Amino acid sequence: MTAQTPVRFVHPRRERRENGAVLIQLAVASLAGTAFFLLVLIILSLGYRLVYAGRIFPGVTIAGVNVSGMKPDEAAKKIQSLLTFPENGKIVFRDHQSVWIETPAHLGVALDPAATAQLAYNLGRVNGLFQNINDQLNSAQVGAIVPPVILFDQRIANLYLQNLAHSIDKPTMEATLTINGLAVTSEPGQMGRLLDANATMVFLNAQMQSFRDGEVPLVITEQSPKVIDASPQADAARRLLSAPLVISLPDAHVGDPGPWQILPTDLAPMLRVGRLGSGAGSQYVVQLDRAMLQSILDPIVTLVNRPEADARFTFNDQIGQLEPIKASVVGLQIDIQASLDEIEKAAGSGQQSVNLVVKTTQPQVSDTATSQQLGITQLIGAQTTYFYGSSAARLKNIQTAAANFHGVLVAPGATFSMGQYVGDVSLDSGYAEALIIYNGKTIKGVGGGVCQVSTTLFRTVFYAGFPVVERHAHAYRVFYYEQAAGGRNNPQLSGFDATVYFPLIDFKFTNDTPYWLLMETYFSPVTYSLTWKFYSTPDGRTVQTDFSGPTHIVPALPPTITYNPDAEPGSIKHVDYAAEGADVSISRVVSKDSRILFVEKWDTHYLPWADACEYGPGITDPTKYLKNKGWCQKP
Repeated sequence: MTAQTPVRFVHPRRERRENGAVLIQLAVASLAGTAFFLLVLIILSLGYRLVYAGRIFPGVTIAGVNVSGMKPDEAAKKIQSLLTFPENGKIVFRDHQSVWIETPAHLGVALDPAATAQLAYNLGRVNGLFQNINDQLNSAQVGAIVPPVILFDQRIANLYLQNLAHSIDKPTMEATLTINGLAVTSEPGQMGRLLDANATMVFLNAQMQSFRDGEVPLVITEQSPKVIDASPQADAARRLLSAPLVISLPDAHVGDPGPWQILPTDLAPMLRVGRLGSGAGSQYVVQLDRAMLQSILDPIVTLVNRPEADARFTFNDQIGQLEPIKASVVGLQIDIQASLDEIEKAAGSGQQSVNLVVKTTQPQVSDTATSQQLGITQLIGAQTTYFYGSSAARLKNIQTAAANFHGVLVAPGATFSMGQYVGDVSLDSGYAEALIIYNGKTIKGVGGGVCQVSTTLFRTVFYAGFPVVERHAHAYRVFYYEQAAGGRNNPQLSGFDATVYFPLIDFKFTNDTPYWLLMETYFSPVTYSLTWKFYSTPDGRTVQTDFSGPTHIVPALPPTITYNPDAEPGSIKHVDYAAEGADVSISRVVSKDSRILFVEKWDTHYLPWADACEYGPGITDPTKYLKNKGWCQKP
C-alpha cells in the first residue's frame, strides 16, 4: 500500500479572514510610522520656532542686507539705514542724444521697511506645515532672499513721463495739396513721434522691482507721413482740374444710366498725394480721396447694380408647356474697388474720361427655356389655405407676399428660402399694418398675414414630399390656420402652420430631385383662399403622413383688461385673442421604390392664450363696453 501525504484543508472563508488580518496589521503599522514621522517634524518645527521666537530665521537677507536672527523692528531700522535706493538710486531715460536721470523717489518710489521686515519674519511661519518646514530648512542651509517691499505711486511716474513727452512728441504731418477754389499749393510733411507712456511704464515698473540702478527704455512710436513732398504733384493736380472728369458704363446701351461728370470744383477737394513703390525709386502720384470718391459712386452703384434673375413662368396645363410671364435679367454689379483704381489711374495720368469696371452674371434660366429642358411636365402638388374673417390689411399683405413667389423656379438640389423672395416687408413695398405675433403678444405691425403664405407653402412642401430645412411654429393656435373651405374649423389642421419673421426666422426646403421645380401662387379675395402649386416631373416618391390633432388641450387663460394711460382717450382695443393650448404631432415618411428617403416629425407645443383688452383715459367702466363688443368675457 502506497503511503499518502496528508493534506491540510483550509476553509476559504477562514483563509480570507487570515489574509485580511495581515493587511490590517500592515496598514496600522504604516499609519503609525507616518504619524510618528509627522509628530517628529512638528516637534522639530515647533522647537525651531521657539528658539527663534520673535526673531527672523537664520539665512534671510533683503537686497544684500543680512537680517538673520533680528527682531522685525530691528530689521526695519537696519534696512531703512542701508537700503537707500529710492533716494540715491539712478534711473536713466535716453532718447538719442537726450538723457534724463532721476532718482526712484522722484518717480514715486519709496521703501516700506516695516512691511519688508515683516515679510522676512513671516518666512517659514505663515504657510502650511510642510511649506514652513521647507522654508526653514532652505534658509538655514542655502539662505533665503526676501524682496524689499516698495511703494510705487505710478501716478507720479506717469506725470513725469507725460511731461517728458513734451520734449519728445512731434505730430505727424502729411504733405498736403491745398485746394482754394482751383488754385493748388503744396506743403511738405513731417515725421511724427509719440512717447507711449503706458508701454514705458511696464519697463519702469520692472526696473523699480529689481531695486537697482538702470536704464529704462523709452517706448517711442514713430510714424512716417505717407507722402513727405507733394510739390511735384501740384502741377499734375492743376492739369487734372482743367476739365470735368467723365465716368461711363462700358458698352453702354440706349436706356442705360450715365455718363456722369465730376466738375473740377467737386474734384478738387478729393485730391491727395500717394506713394507708388517704396524706398529709393518710389514715385509720388496724384490720387483721389477714395472715401469721397466712393460717396459719388454710391448713388451710381444704386442705379446700376442689379442681381441676375431667372425668367418666371406659368405652366399651361392644356398644352404642357411653360409660358414666360417675366423676362430673365442679366445681373450687373459695379466692382467698386476696381472702379476706384481705374478712376485713380485716369486721374494720375491726366485722362479726363474713364469707364467703370462692371461684372455681369447670367441667369440660370433664360426666357426661352422649355419645359423639356427644365424637366417641368405636370402638376405634382397643390395646397390651399383659407382665411375667412381677415381684415382688408391682412388680405393685402397675403396678396402682396404671395405675388413674390408666383412663377419662381427652384433648381435641382437647391435650398429655397422664403426670405430671399419675400422682399422688403415695409409700407413702401406695398405691405399694410395688420396683426402680428411679436415678443409674446399679438400687436399691430407691418406685414401681418405673411405667415398665411409661409403656412400654405409648408403644407405644399409637406404633401409633395420635399425635405424641410427650416420651419417654426407659432406660439399659440391661430384660428386662420385651422380653417377649411367655407371658413369651417378643422382642428386636424393644427400643427401645419409655419411662422416667418425675416431675416431671423425663415421657412426653407430643398428640391432634392433632378428636375426644376416651378411654383405658382393664386390668391382669391372671394373665397378667402391662397393656393400654392408645384410643377415638375414626378420621381416616383410617395408620402405617408400621420398627425395627432390637438392633444393635452389646456383651456385658454382668463381674459385680462388693462388700463393704458398712453392710449387715446375714450379708446378701447382688443389686443390679444384667446386660444386653447395643445400638443400636436405631425410626421411623414417619404419613400421611393420601396426605399425610405427620409422621415420627418414635428412636435409642437401651443401655449394657452388669453383674451386681452386695453382701454384709455376717460373710460370708468370698461367691462360695460367690452360686454357690448363681446371681448374679454370670462367663460
